[in-house]
Amino acid sequence: MTLIKSISGIRGTIGGKAGNGLTPIDIVKFTAAFGSWVVKKSQHKKIVVGRDARISGEMVNNLVIGTLQGLGIDVIDVGLSTTPTVEIAVPLENAAGGIILTASHNPKQWNALKLLNAKGEFISDADGKEVLELAENPDFDFASVDELGKVILDNSYLQKHIDIILNLPLVDAGAIKKAKFKIAVDAVNSTGGIFVPALLKALGVETIYELYCESTGHFPHNPEPLPEHLTEISKLVQQKGADLGIVVDPDVDRLCFVNEDGSMFGEEYTLVAVADYVLKYTPGNTVSNLSSTRALRDVTEKADCVYNAAAVGEVNVVTQMKATNAVIGGEGNGGIIYPELHYGRDALVGIALFLTHLAKFAKPISVLRGTYPAYFISKNKIMLTPEMDIDALLLQVQDKYKKQPHSTIDGLKIEFDNQWVHLRKSNTEPIIRIYSEAESETIADNLAKKIITDIKEILKLD
Repeated sequence: MTLIKSISGIRGTIGGKAGNGLTPIDIVKFTAAFGSWVVKKSQHKKIVVGRDARISGEMVNNLVIGTLQGLGIDVIDVGLSTTPTVEIAVPLENAAGGIILTASHNPKQWNALKLLNAKGEFISDADGKEVLELAENPDFDFASVDELGKVILDNSYLQKHIDIILNLPLVDAGAIKKAKFKIAVDAVNSTGGIFVPALLKALGVETIYELYCESTGHFPHNPEPLPEHLTEISKLVQQKGADLGIVVDPDVDRLCFVNEDGSMFGEEYTLVAVADYVLKYTPGNTVSNLSSTRALRDVTEKADCVYNAAAVGEVNVVTQMKATNAVIGGEGNGGIIYPELHYGRDALVGIALFLTHLAKFAKPISVLRGTYPAYFISKNKIMLTPEMDIDALLLQVQDKYKKQPHSTIDGLKIEFDNQWVHLRKSNTEPIIRIYSEAESETIADNLAKKIITDIKEILKLD
């Protein structure tokens, strides 16, 4: 059993002993900590709660809502929802915060409490530390019987989210309807099965082939939208003669596409394509994290705009987007952040913008993919001993390549013309993750191997 406490929330596997898994005791403790923090920070004793469809969701939801009521906090329960929908609901409800019950792309035995501030954005590092401290030193002040919080069930946010997307200037439902797309959808039996088809219908898509769109929480395959997990939708797209396939993860903040021939568009290129469209009509800065493809920078500079890199993590990307007034940003895992709507990864707005782009492009999706620079990312890791000083090791690698352009905002990223390598230490294991990108898979792999060899040589010297 696993329990991981971080500044952005708490996640773990269901069951086991308290403190070792995501048990009812742990759920109550961390909910009480967040609720108490909200009460201290805000005049509004109101929190929005929503969840994905995973099997443990109802149990976790009951515990979270009951605990918040016990603190005298009113709860807007939006029920089966998506991460971006809850993020949108928080400011619309004038709430003090939000809790999303989802373990994102993790398997069915996992669940989590993702914590939002009053803006509907993930809480900051400093705020997260305060919440964790409250949880470890519990001194909660629960409400008396006459001051218990109320619960309001609100199922209106599916339509509200869709309506806001339809009203965005860069979303052209008319062009999408005219294109007469035939689209296959894999929603891994979570809430994307409710939200994605509803959005597509609202955009004028009449032919939808639904695969795993029942919100049962029984994931039919690994829910992380990686190519090796998407063989069935690939076959469905080809069998039905669909124009494309759409895949989302359980909480609908990651998005990837399948080409008409069953090949993968590439989740790294979800953001690249959407950014390309957005920059055509609203030129401006872009942001992605250091481990995302260089193609976003290429597309941005081609549009005579400025690309900036952020440390890995949605909070860091959002911070950099605000600092640079970026018009589009996100992460290479298929996460689209479009500030015109809100500062959070949102597969639904990504779908609407991408389909508008594809409709105006008026050629197959595989042809669109071919218009972007072709890069390949190689993902590796190297195990070290627990006592190893990884920071010191990274400094030695940095010194070896000091003549190359490099960044140290998140580990060490070294640039070599059209290639790069990014070294990051794990927060939980004695591991260095080594991501490299180049114009071919072989070159990317060889670059990673070269850095791994350098690390081994440094270790021998010590």
